[in-house]
Amino acid sequence: MTNQLDSFFGAMADPTRRAVIERLAAGPASVSELHAPHKMALPTFMRHLKVLEETGIVRSIKKGRVRTCHIEAAPLIEAQGWLAWQREIWESRLDRLEVLARQIAQQSEGENSDT
Repeated sequence: MTNQLDSFFGAMADPTRRAVIERLAAGPASVSELHAPHKMALPTFMRHLKVLEETGIVRSIKKGRVRTCHIEAAPLIEAQGWLAWQREIWESRLDRLEVLARQIAQQSEGENSDT
């Protein structure tokens, strides 16, 4: 699982690839359509698509001369699950920190009222 998450987050670290994912969230698109808003050569853009396909985030189907890409939900769901787990851990830690801060504040107030 760790290698898949590493690949996923590595792929998502690039703004061009994130833009492709955002576009594909609206539905399938041809490579030409995906490439259009990006100011880079097609071979460079294709390397971005290759990274997304190798990580399983995007799949493509070629019909005739048109290659259509679509998003794959499984890697996104896996990353979402990992992020939710991390959020639970950190929220729990922050809750404990808040309790500790309140205890310290109450202790401090108690010591100040004694003087």
